[in-house]
Amino acid sequence: MLTVNPQRRINATEALKHPWICQRERVASVVHRQQTVDCLKKFNARRKLKGAILTTMLATRNFSSRSIVAKKGDGSHVKESTESNTTVEDDDCKENGPGKCQVSLVPVIQRNDQVFNARKQEIVKLTEQLVEAITVGDYEAYTKLCDPHLTSFEPEALSNLVEGMEFHKFYFDNAVLGKFRKAINTTILNPNVHLLGDEAACIAYVRLSQYIDRQGVPHTEQAEETRVWHRHDGRWQHIHFHRSQNGSK
Repeated sequence: MLTVNPQRRINATEALKHPWICQRERVASVVHRQQTVDCLKKFNARRKLKGAILTTMLATRNFSSRSIVAKKGDGSHVKESTESNTTVEDDDCKENGPGKCQVSLVPVIQRNDQVFNARKQEIVKLTEQLVEAITVGDYEAYTKLCDPHLTSFEPEALSNLVEGMEFHKFYFDNAVLGKFRKAINTTILNPNVHLLGDEAACIAYVRLSQYIDRQGVPHTEQAEETRVWHRHDGRWQHIHFHRSQNGSK
C-alpha cells in the first residue's frame, strides 16, 4: 500500500486478503515485532551516543576551570594554555589590567580523569598492602585495612558467606599459610578498578602465589579475587571479597 507506483501497488481487495490483515493474530504480532524492537534499540543507542557527545562538548566549553596567576613587571603577556582548545577571553585580563596576568585553562574532564586515575592507583596500593599482610601473616596490618564486619566468599568457607574476622584470624594464628612453605612470593596481575562514586570502589585481579615447599619443590597457585573498598571518615576499609581458587602447578 505504500508503494508509490500505482501499477505495482496492491489494491484494497488484495490488501484485505494479505496475511498481515486477515491473519493478524498469527502473523502481524510475529513478523514485525522483532524488527521493530531492533530498530528501537538502534535509535536508543544513537540517542545515548549523541547525548554523551553533547554533554562532553558542553563540559569542555562552559565548565573549564580557570587558574589566573598575577605576573608583575613590564613585558608580561597573556598565554593561551596548550592543554585546552578554549581561547583566553579579553575580560579575563581586563580585571587585572593589561599585561599583568597569565591565564591557564584546564578542562574539567581532564582534571576529573587525573583524580579518577589517582584514586584507582590508591585502591591498587591498598590491595597490594592487604595481600602483603596476608602473605607474611601480619594480622595486625590486616585488621587495620579491613572493616570488622568484613564479608567474604572463599574456597575455605565451602561456598558459605562468612562475616567478621574470626574465621580469617584462625589462619593467621595457626600460621597455615606458611607452615609448609619455605618462601612465598605474591603477584597481582591485571588489576581492574571500578569507582562506585566517591566513597566506594571495586577491584578485580588475578593473584599468583609462588612458593617453595619443604622438599624444595617450586609451586604456583592462581586465584581470581574481587575486593570491595569503602571510604568511611576519610579512610578506606576493605568490606567484602570473593576468591576463586584454580589449584596449583
